[in-house]
Amino acid sequence: MIYKPRPSQEKILSYLGGKMGISAVPGSGKTWTLSRLAADIISGGKIDPGQEVLVVTLVNSAVENFSSRIASFISQLGLLPQIGYRVRTLHGLAHDIVREKPSLVGLDERFQIIDDREANLIRNDATFTWLKTHPAFMEDFISSDITDKKKEWIQSNDLPITLGNITNSFIRTAKDLCFEPEELIKELHHLPDNLPLAQMGSEIYLDYQRALAYRGAVDFDDLIRFALSLLEMDHDYLERLQNRWPYILEDEAQDSSQLQERVLRLLCGKGGNWVRVGDPNQAIFETFTTANPRYLRNFISTEADYNFDLPESGRSQPSIIELANQLVRWTMNEHPVDTLRDALSAPPFITPSPPDDPQPNPENDPESIHFAEGKLTPADEVKMVIDSIESWLPDHQEETVAVLVPRNDRGSDVADQLKLRGIAYVEYLKNTTSTRTTAGAVGNIIAYLADPLNSRKLARCYEVWRRGWREKTDENHELYKSVSSILKKCADLETYTSPRPGNNWIDKLEEYKQFLDLSEGSKEQAINEIKEFKILVTRWQGTTLLPIDQIVLTIAQDIFTEATELALIYKLALMLRQTANAHNEWGLPELSNELAVIARNERNFMGFSSDEHGFDPGIHKGKVVITTMHKAKGLEWDRVYLISINNYDFPSAQPFDAYIAEKWYIRSKLDLEAEALAQLHDVTSKKENGLYLEGQASMAARLDYSKERLRLLYVGITRAKKELFLSWNTGRNGGMKAAIPLVALQAWWEANHG
Repeated sequence: MIYKPRPSQEKILSYLGGKMGISAVPGSGKTWTLSRLAADIISGGKIDPGQEVLVVTLVNSAVENFSSRIASFISQLGLLPQIGYRVRTLHGLAHDIVREKPSLVGLDERFQIIDDREANLIRNDATFTWLKTHPAFMEDFISSDITDKKKEWIQSNDLPITLGNITNSFIRTAKDLCFEPEELIKELHHLPDNLPLAQMGSEIYLDYQRALAYRGAVDFDDLIRFALSLLEMDHDYLERLQNRWPYILEDEAQDSSQLQERVLRLLCGKGGNWVRVGDPNQAIFETFTTANPRYLRNFISTEADYNFDLPESGRSQPSIIELANQLVRWTMNEHPVDTLRDALSAPPFITPSPPDDPQPNPENDPESIHFAEGKLTPADEVKMVIDSIESWLPDHQEETVAVLVPRNDRGSDVADQLKLRGIAYVEYLKNTTSTRTTAGAVGNIIAYLADPLNSRKLARCYEVWRRGWREKTDENHELYKSVSSILKKCADLETYTSPRPGNNWIDKLEEYKQFLDLSEGSKEQAINEIKEFKILVTRWQGTTLLPIDQIVLTIAQDIFTEATELALIYKLALMLRQTANAHNEWGLPELSNELAVIARNERNFMGFSSDEHGFDPGIHKGKVVITTMHKAKGLEWDRVYLISINNYDFPSAQPFDAYIAEKWYIRSKLDLEAEALAQLHDVTSKKENGLYLEGQASMAARLDYSKERLRLLYVGITRAKKELFLSWNTGRNGGMKAAIPLVALQAWWEANHG
């Protein structure tokens, strides 16, 4: 079927050249429009043989989408597909540029590119090493009312993760500013102010870059800055690329960083042809990247030769469109914090698709927008959502439904409860329940092998082995509880795992109240169970001199039987072997921590993600999709549940709000990541008298984060086609409130729709 462009799309397709900015609302068909524009440029004879239209987008799945659409358009016009255009992510484009002349930026011809997982491992390794050599560094930042015992726990558990996040952000920002670590350290020596976080970040950055150089590798951020350096140094090469790509079409421009924008501006050149399409209202990745929507806004307002809007959307029914537009209006005009009123902007507001459009909006139904009433605990909120899904799903097997969460761990809670109910679901999170459970099981056993005198870790191993008894209500469950409790009380594990004559812990079980409370038959069962488990533990202990992958595979033989679990284990074993090879100094504690991170859903386990190939909600009809609001961007479902819209996940810079970046043990509610970046900017400004004042950056970060969460809520609302449910919970400790924008939307909706 030949698609007739909408009037707004017709204006864009009449493009003759120059710089054009396009603001596109959710569901407006921007991919179709850019693809058709690329095909029109090629078929219209605007490029010469050997030249290409360069299309730049955000993720690999979008590359495939653009490529197939452009090829289809070109084929319809009677031309050969795959000729006259190139579609790349920014990182893919940077790789193309650097790969031609790596020696000019100091790289070997055979340089490697490490992925984010390996980059995180190297960065975290450098952070942990630095922390060990500076054990007192954090004392000045820890709250004075924290006890010594809590400090010890923080030092060994939470602090390495917190500092890892700080250094990750610090290094990425330093690279976006094109500063080498040696340069930062030199500048720090000239500054009179004490900037400890910048000093720490620069030193870890230096170690990280040395580790990359040792491997002959670069990370994704290096690729962008090396591409920029190469283009700035070699003017002949730049001119050749400008001639090769006379037209640049940029998708998702609201997610560009300063460095990415500089690369594309060089490729465009003076008087070049650059089309930038995006939606500043959907800029939701600032927390994780160096992207900022202000770059697109500035381009549209000050640099573009002409600007157009793509306001029509056929995705959602009119009432959902009305709600999304009201969030924009309320933010711009009524938000109680004036500095947040530019978080969302208009025009364009979303408008329904025009009459006779090939993508008509679903029928209007105000009754299909639901706000949950009253306070709900996190568990009650999940139960309410699943109750609703359970009653709806049987009669809607040909429709799509999603639960969108603000954080991965909240998605894990939903998945666990759906599994208990026997409701079919698909996880589109960092890791699936199966991956998390499997990684967690093996990780617990390896954590014990790294600390073999810890009775609590041994009891956890037993619980992993007998995990099938955990949810039962029979005698096996009672035996499971008793044995686990008894194992935790073993004060000297060597008398259990390696007893000497006359000193066997099993012979002394009658000293334990947990044992005495059992019946005679249960006592015999417990003793036999403890003896059987000892055989396993002894076998596991015998593997500790083997390579990590063989340890994992040996453990797996004893605790897994399902084919899917064993398949996951083989991939986890391979991942750990590669990690151990890359970090020769690592032992079982560090490797068990890698599994724990995967089990907590804090890092994606490569090989079990749909990101590279895209995610299609349409193939999961009749199943519940669980994903984050971030990963839902660009997707749509018939029925959508937005949960946890409270003042922790969606703060509004109010005194009673809480912020995920502000750790409970850090004094003065400092956001150390924001403070480190402020100190970095003080260094890179190269001013003798810096502007850094402690605490200002933390307050500014609250505002920036609150702005991003307003945009995230907008993205969540605009994922729904027909039905939308919005709810909030009181948080883990019961003190959270409904997010202010949710309260405002509900009040407005009830006033206008009764």
